[in-house]
Amino acid sequence: MKIAGFTIVRNAIKYGYPVVESIKSILPLCDKVYVAVGSSEDATLELVRSIAPEKIEIIETVWDDSLREGGRVLAVETDKAFDAIPKDYDWCIYIQADEVLHEKDFPALRAAMQSYKDATEVEGLLFKYLHFWGTYDYVGVSRNWYRQEIRIVKNNKNIRSYRDAQGFRLDGRKLKVKKVEATVYHYGWVRPPEMIKRKISDFNALWHSGEELKRKQEESQSFDYSEINAVKVFEGTHPAVMQNFISSLDWHVDIDPSISKFSFKEKLLFAFERAFNYRLFEYKNYKVLK
Repeated sequence: MKIAGFTIVRNAIKYGYPVVESIKSILPLCDKVYVAVGSSEDATLELVRSIAPEKIEIIETVWDDSLREGGRVLAVETDKAFDAIPKDYDWCIYIQADEVLHEKDFPALRAAMQSYKDATEVEGLLFKYLHFWGTYDYVGVSRNWYRQEIRIVKNNKNIRSYRDAQGFRLDGRKLKVKKVEATVYHYGWVRPPEMIKRKISDFNALWHSGEELKRKQEESQSFDYSEINAVKVFEGTHPAVMQNFISSLDWHVDIDPSISKFSFKEKLLFAFERAFNYRLFEYKNYKVLK
């Protein structure tokens, strides 16, 4: 069984992405990792080159920032990395530059990939998610956060990154997937407050233009980590590769996990979800096989 990893990144240093930790978190599972590095304003290319030259293949790209509809450029870049993977690989592990896998999940992932390698009906594997907020101590728990997403796919080049690269589709339809007991640790919302404001402002240009872009960029300047509808204290362990990143945290945010800011409708939906472990009206870009 051959396994490749793939990801995209641009301006990792400017925006504080834990891209080194992200790539290192999948290296033990992969024979090679293919990284599409977009032309950057910082030393992102050199940073990626320094990680593990013997196991990383770099594809240098230029982003088409005019592809604003739904953040389409992110999917286009993801497809470039995926398409670079040779045909002799069985599985492809996708990781975004602010996502990290935990080493405790490696045995379950290896077992699932081996088990379903020759099962033609299984096109991908579905992960659970933890979305960290503000610091490494809190995770978002509202319905705004997606709970699951595909992060391992078969090496079928008819599979394409979907919309803003959150998930995948095959010939335009949802992938048929199996759930795995593994979690993606998403750290995209754990950055210094001023850096997250700059990132939000700049990334709005991937979705909007004209007056709408101007309005979104102005809104980003009032960003406040305390303005979150619900979080809970994280009580687990972080991936080992994140320890240096976590120890370097040098900012403070005021978050009270006992306070929720749900509307009445949101309270009802959240209460139902907690009672029955089922999310009503949940967006699912996949079809789970029994």
